Amino acid sequence: MAFPFRQLADGLTVGRAVSGLPLILALQLGERPIAWWLLLLAGLSDAADGWLARRAGGGSSWGARLDPLTDKVLISAPLLWLASTGGLPLWAVWLLLARELLISGWRSQTSDGAPASRGGKLKTILQFLSLLLLLWPPAWGGHAALVILGWWLFWPSLLLALTSAVGYLRPRSASHRS
Repeated sequence: MAFPFRQLADGLTVGRAVSGLPLILALQLGERPIAWWLLLLAGLSDAADGWLARRAGGGSSWGARLDPLTDKVLISAPLLWLASTGGLPLWAVWLLLARELLISGWRSQTSDGAPASRGGKLKTILQFLSLLLLLWPPAWGGHAALVILGWWLFWPSLLLALTSAVGYLRPRSASHRS
């Protein structure tokens, strides 16, 4: 029974990776409601594929490597758009993206894809929440307050990104290695 769950988890990961292009196109075309829904569905599919992989007794090694990269695509697209429109400072977005590239490169050198730390998972959740609030369509009401809340959530997510990067890259003592 584990195999179908694993396949479904991998399928959700691929679907999430592919949704990055329509997300950035929706933003560029001024279709914020579509972009918002795409980002929400991507975030939910991230949670669902993790649940399915755990239910299968662990995801595939392919999925373990692809999942963090799909998160990078989905986070990077709206971050770059927000930086280009002045919604977030460009320096902060570049710092975050540099961290993501560094950790992705480091993970690619590990045999297990280096599972996400608690800080890394919390960072991803905060980023998704921040982006959902920052992309809240003006026509839906409460826009100004929600965008401000999203802006304030971005900063702890950046701090978590940087501190979790240090945690990933810090050499482990021999007693902590598996």
